[in-house]
Amino acid sequence: MSHSRGQLPEDPKIRALVQAMSQRSMSRRGVLGAAGALGLTGLLAACGTGGTGGGGNGPAATVKDISETDPTVNWANWTLYLDYDDKEKTYPTLDQFTKQTGISVNYVEDIDGNDTYYGKVQGQLNAGQDIGQDLITLTDWMAGRIIRQGYTQELDHANIPNMANLLPNLQNVDFDPGRKNSLTWQTGYAGIAWNKKKFPKGLKSVSDLWDPALKGRITVLDEMRDTMGLLMLENGVDITGSWGEAEFGAALDDLRKNIGNGQIRQVKGNSYKEDFISGDAVAGVVWSGDIVQMNFENDDQWEFVIPEAGGALWSDNLMVPIASPRKSNAEELMNFYYDPKVAAEVAAYVNFICPVVGAKEEMEKIDPSLVDNPLIFPTDEDLSHAHVFRSLSADEENTLGSEFQSAIGA
Repeated sequence: MSHSRGQLPEDPKIRALVQAMSQRSMSRRGVLGAAGALGLTGLLAACGTGGTGGGGNGPAATVKDISETDPTVNWANWTLYLDYDDKEKTYPTLDQFTKQTGISVNYVEDIDGNDTYYGKVQGQLNAGQDIGQDLITLTDWMAGRIIRQGYTQELDHANIPNMANLLPNLQNVDFDPGRKNSLTWQTGYAGIAWNKKKFPKGLKSVSDLWDPALKGRITVLDEMRDTMGLLMLENGVDITGSWGEAEFGAALDDLRKNIGNGQIRQVKGNSYKEDFISGDAVAGVVWSGDIVQMNFENDDQWEFVIPEAGGALWSDNLMVPIASPRKSNAEELMNFYYDPKVAAEVAAYVNFICPVVGAKEEMEKIDPSLVDNPLIFPTDEDLSHAHVFRSLSADEENTLGSEFQSAIGA
């Protein structure tokens, strides 16, 4: 995660949400209707980014907006993170957008990790060059980094009137006060899951993963803020608060121990799903959307819960890169997806937390079975279980990230 600056609301639940979410280099997985099978005890977070485009380390690019003469927009997103029609091989909402506006969208599932994507485009961004994308979708902690570095353009809110539908607790996040450079795309969380047949006693806490019966059958995520967030919460650490290297180190010792003694089979990113499906892994720290999809495609084999101590939460953000020449078109696409009806269509497919006010009411018309789905529309009780990983300074990000990578052998 990465959040701690900015003026926060007084309500502790909302404050926790606003401080939330800056993690993950995970796959985005969600399948219509599958989420109802999941057992949940809490979720949600929200947050964004900070800084202003054109500042920071990168050069201030002077870009001519050619949107009026070039009715296209290029959008880079994560895998399976937008409504898709398998039969027609199309994205229905993108087709709607093009029909409504005349703007065609070149949509690519080009982001498989925050760090890997950053590594591909950082050189061009730093040089003030067009990376070939007018809209990119990155998790809070990485969004915060590129905004601080001056790699994004400031949004013209007059072009995005529907951003008034952004959930109130997301409107003035600490990394991007006033949402000058970003808008939330989706929000979600990490928790624990297990194969119900192979481990019928189930899990309630992260410590339950250390059951001798699960030795060598556990996977944990290689996203530091997810795995370490859960381990620190299990140790009683308020990960939204003023913890330091001692608290982080104690949780890291737990991780090292269980890697060293063979309890943890592997530390993985997206590919942990393969171990679950093959049966090599029976339980682990996982991303909720992946379990939704796996259950849908594999006869509901797994149970997902937020641990009793709380879950790790994240959100992803839409941003316009510093040298994009089609900012107005990108803003029009953002505005389209903040229409509650359109947001509900996306939410029905991806099954992550929807950031758009009014989408719940529209979901009644699309799929009433999803209206009370806490994966999409969390309740106050859900929010009371939400725990988030605080902002890291640049030095902390480097130091703690290196320690984590060393511990997992990366």
